Amino acid sequence: MLNLLQYYGAGAGTLAALIVSLDLGRRRTGWAFVIFVSSSAALIAWGFLQSDSEGIGWQNIALLAINCVGVYRYLIRGDKPGGADPRPTEGDMRA
Repeated sequence: MLNLLQYYGAGAGTLAALIVSLDLGRRRTGWAFVIFVSSSAALIAWGFLQSDSEGIGWQNIALLAINCVGVYRYLIRGDKPGGADPRPTEGDMRA
């Protein structure tokens, strides 16, 4: 069971990082953060159940909090960060 937690956490974290790096859009990035959350949960369990691995457990507690912010921003909140419209307005256009 410990090996499953360890390798799932590593593999899921790698997959999530790949999805984020591909910049496939907000929704897919949000689902990558869900994968990051599952990776952190697995590595927290592994870190505290495996002797001499508490550092990984504590690190992933912090990463879990960060990943939950990512899930919120990309899947729950729904609007773009900053709320700004990227299209220029008349005041932004210069002749």
